[in-house]
Amino acid sequence: MSRTIIARRIRRPFAAPGSSVRGRFDFVRIRYCFAVALLPVAAPAYAQSTDTAPPPAVTVSGSAAILSDYRLRGISQTDEHMAVQAGLTVAHKSGVYVGAWASNLAGWGTFGGANMELDLIGGYKTKISPTGTLDVGLTWYMYPGGANKTDYAEPYVKLSGTTGPVSLTAGAAYAPKQQAIGKWYDNGASAAAGVYDHPGAKSDNLYLWGDGAAAIMGTPFTAKAHIGHSWGMDGLGPNATAPTPTGDYWDWSLGVDTSWHNLTLGVAWIDTNISDRDAAYLRPSFSKGQDGTGNIAGSTALVSLTAAF
Repeated sequence: MSRTIIARRIRRPFAAPGSSVRGRFDFVRIRYCFAVALLPVAAPAYAQSTDTAPPPAVTVSGSAAILSDYRLRGISQTDEHMAVQAGLTVAHKSGVYVGAWASNLAGWGTFGGANMELDLIGGYKTKISPTGTLDVGLTWYMYPGGANKTDYAEPYVKLSGTTGPVSLTAGAAYAPKQQAIGKWYDNGASAAAGVYDHPGAKSDNLYLWGDGAAAIMGTPFTAKAHIGHSWGMDGLGPNATAPTPTGDYWDWSLGVDTSWHNLTLGVAWIDTNISDRDAAYLRPSFSKGQDGTGNIAGSTALVSLTAAF
């Protein structure tokens, strides 16, 4: 008798007046079944909200820049004056890309009177390791409005990657034998007289380079360094210019960049080992104002402002 009374006293608090324990359990069971039934509906909605959209198949990027001088492999292409440049690249997710890049020209860089350089670029870029990228392509150098025999092609290969905080790039560009970079004039005097020494000559050109960049800790600046070496014919082409006018020379630069949103401000010191004596036999073409004085491959400080989009 006493055990029955105790059991009833223990069970009573779980049942509300006018209800039964079984009714309470039925209500809980209905709520549980309803929640389970909703899971297949709610789960896809949650998955959709957390999934990221796939990358676009085609991306377009570009830049525009103002520079105190346009130096191509250490040699001024704007007669040591300001340059305005712009480029556009269209890339497919497969790694294939095409692009165009342009700059104003003056003096030595005019290639037969052209006041603009237009480069057409095409290539393929692929990852070869978690931090390494291989890039192969071709640049077609064009000089609209210039004389004949100015355009030439230059295939290239670049290998880039990172090691710790440092980004590194090594590259090679080889222009096969073409008239635009052939040795038509032995020296500047022949070019000034307009008398070809080797009309129709074809030459090739090889350029090897390395670049490095690293963020300077505790500052908004990135330090950058470049070194390159050119091999080609030691003379002047049909338009009294040449990619490697001395036949063999070094170029290098050291600088810093800082970025804010899509703007990058850069300052660099650029130089070559082309001495005044080396440049003397190329004058007047290889001189500022083409007046026969100065060295357009001498050391200089270059300031640039670039906007990326």
